[in-house]
Order: sequence, then structure tokens, then C-alpha cells
Amino acid sequence: MSKSIKEAMTAFTVNQALKYLEGNPEENIPKLMAFVDRLVPDDWYTGQRNAIRKAIEEKNNWYQLILRLYELDPGVRRVFFQNFITNASLKGSVLQEEMSEKYNCNIPWAILLDPTTACNLNCTGCWAAEYGHQYNLSLEDIDSIVKQGKELGTYMYIYTGGEPTVRKKDVFKICEMHPDCEFLAFTNGTMIDEEFCQEMLRVKNFVPAISLEGFEKANDGRRGGGVYQKVRHAMDLMKEYKLPFGISVCYTSQNFEDVSSEAFYDMMIESGALFVWYFHYMPVGKGAVTELLPTPEQREAMYHRIRHFRETKPIFGMDFQNDGEYVGGCIAGGRRYLHINAKGDVEPCVFIHYSNVNIHDCSLLDALRSPIFQAYHDNQPFNSNHLRPCPMLENPERLPRLVKETGAVNTDYQDPETAGELCEKCKKYAADWEPTARKLWSEGHHVFKGKE
Repeated sequence: MSKSIKEAMTAFTVNQALKYLEGNPEENIPKLMAFVDRLVPDDWYTGQRNAIRKAIEEKNNWYQLILRLYELDPGVRRVFFQNFITNASLKGSVLQEEMSEKYNCNIPWAILLDPTTACNLNCTGCWAAEYGHQYNLSLEDIDSIVKQGKELGTYMYIYTGGEPTVRKKDVFKICEMHPDCEFLAFTNGTMIDEEFCQEMLRVKNFVPAISLEGFEKANDGRRGGGVYQKVRHAMDLMKEYKLPFGISVCYTSQNFEDVSSEAFYDMMIESGALFVWYFHYMPVGKGAVTELLPTPEQREAMYHRIRHFRETKPIFGMDFQNDGEYVGGCIAGGRRYLHINAKGDVEPCVFIHYSNVNIHDCSLLDALRSPIFQAYHDNQPFNSNHLRPCPMLENPERLPRLVKETGAVNTDYQDPETAGELCEKCKKYAADWEPTARKLWSEGHHVFKGKE
């Protein structure tokens, strides 16, 4: 059976299953699993079905997370399932694969966009406050990007910044214009009030990921006095309105104990968060503080802690550096995502500010076939050990060569640095991490052992 037919049948089955669950999820989940097992061939999604069956039988943390989804507003939940599971992950993945084979390039599952460089805060070490409203992607720019993305099979769009909610009117307008897509925003959360929650209920396809640096002292030490309490109020409002949201955490040598603690996990769950995304500190920019890079011991502790809580807490946690093993290494360069900054520069990664193209001058497909993106496509994975995925952080010899060979130019807003200067800051870190990464990989904690 062709992959496209299989995926179409799977999408239909998923949609019917979700409708069935709406009546009484706790009672119907076991019945549905038994029905699916009888209906589909034994070799279809065996690993996923086994994991779901185990969750149901043990009523473990994953089962509890599923039930938490049924505490959401029903309309928002149905749209999220349709857009995220069916459109982005089933229907979209088939078209992405077809386009990738047709054009011999990466096609992204998600596109990151900077609607603006503006921000309402002035956080220590952040450039956004220096630019003000200097750069913005217009409503028409974003609409065009989304339209082009859908033609390639991309239905997931993620706003970065700046502070995306500064442009909340346009953010929600795009949600209206593309109701078949799911939109997520990395936000400081301070502009989420009752009116904002009501808009989320109205459009149904917008999910915030609120940035936190830890508990109040650590968070406000960087973001300013009172910000933590404003964020907690925003979380309380979204929980009251039964809206989905998650947390975004940048972990450093200074805050990793706080943000990876059980108390922090419990706080997020109690506040209503459904997911937490952890990002490793990256020494990007001439003012970057390399002392904030986690030590090998800290990164290994993060590796183990997130996996432990992933099996014990009803919240989905992902570490975008240590979880490279689950996605086959680096996902940038359009392999799973790309980044378009507020000037329109199309970059392989939100941390890799080098490009050959600007979205105002070319199509999205042309950008994906540009030299730097083609270099990513032809060279991924950058390391056979997927605990060393990045061409900058863990393989600092790779990025300068890619940039030089493709003629990519720096796209930093204000204080550009060469790829050599950037990666020089990573050499000691990469060398220090390599023995630990090799040990973890050889111990068999990874998914990929030389075969798919």
C-alpha cells in the first residue's frame, strides 16, 4: 500500500477516534485501543500503539496527560487535534516528503517567524529592547509565508521575537486567515489578560509557550521585578479559560538546578501547562557569556532528569539539544524547521544567523534550495552521535566551512560576527562534552543504533 493511501486512512481513523473519545474519554479510551488493534495491520505504527496501550493499562503519567487534554475547552481541543495531528503531522508529512523528493531539498514541519523585534520588556542580555519597532514582518508577509508553506505541506507556525504579542492584533488575524494551521508563540506572557484569553477562545488555533528562567528570584533577576507574578497570573487565567499553553526554558550553568527540579515541574503542572520545551544556552553574539554554558556534568544531569520526569509527570518535556537522538540529529536547515527573522532573512536555525536569501526577494521554496540550506540538506546529520547534533555547538568545525563554501552572509541585526568567531567560543565546550556524549551514546540510552 502506498504511503499516501496509508496516511490518508490513518488520518480518517484518527479523526473518527477523536470524535468517539469526546463523549466519555476515560471510558472510551480502552475500548478505542482494542478497536484500533483489530482494525489496522499488525505492522502499522507498532511502537506508538504499544506505548499508548501501555499508558492505558498502567494509567501512567501519559494517560493522565491525555485526560488533561480533555479538561480543555472542547472547541479549542478539537481544532488543536485537527490542525496538529491531522494537518501538520499526518496530511502535512506526506506532502512534505513528496516535495522533498521532488525538489531534492529539506521541507520543514514547522516555520519559525519573528513578527517584530519590538518588546515590552528590557531583559538582561537581550537585544530586543535596543531595536524597538525597527524591524517587522508585515501581515501580508506572514500571510504569504503561510500560504507558501501550506503548498509544501507545512501547517505549524511558531512566532519568536522580539515579543510576538506586541503584534497581537495581527497574530490573531493570521489565525483567522489560516484556521487549518496551528500557531504557537514564544512569549514573556506579560500581555496575556482576559481579553487575550477571549481571543484565544475565539480563534482556537493559537498556543502560547511562556518563557520562564526558574522561580521568582531567578526569573525576575533577568526579566525585571514583578514579571514572575504577571506570568503566574497569565497562567491562572488560561487555566481558568481552559486554554492550552506550555513553558519555554533556556537552561544555563546558573539556573539548571531550579528549572530541572521536581518542584519546578510540579509548579508548571499545577499552573496548567501541558508541555515544557528546554533550550540549551547558545553563545550567539559578540556579548555572549560563555560561562553560562552548562558544564558536561550539568548537561548530563539534565539529560537524565528530563527523561525521568517524562516517565513520571503528566506533562510533555523536550530538550532540544539532548533529544537529538529521537530525531536523528540536527533538525535545522528546513529538515524539520527554519527561521525567518523580522527583516525577512531566511536562516537555517534561530541560532545560526547566516543566509543567502531574503523572503522579500524569493519564494519559500527557492530559499529552501539556496546554497546554505542545500548544504544542510547534503550534510545532515553533522555527527553520527546524535547527542552532538549541532554544526555550531558540538561540531564547531562544521559551520564555518558551510558558511564559507556557500557564500552565506551574516544576518545579525546589529553586531554581526563571523562563523569562525561564533564557533571559536564553542570549541572548549564541544571538546569537554564529547566524552560524556560518547559514554551516553555507547551505553545504549539512544534510540538509533546504526539502523532506523
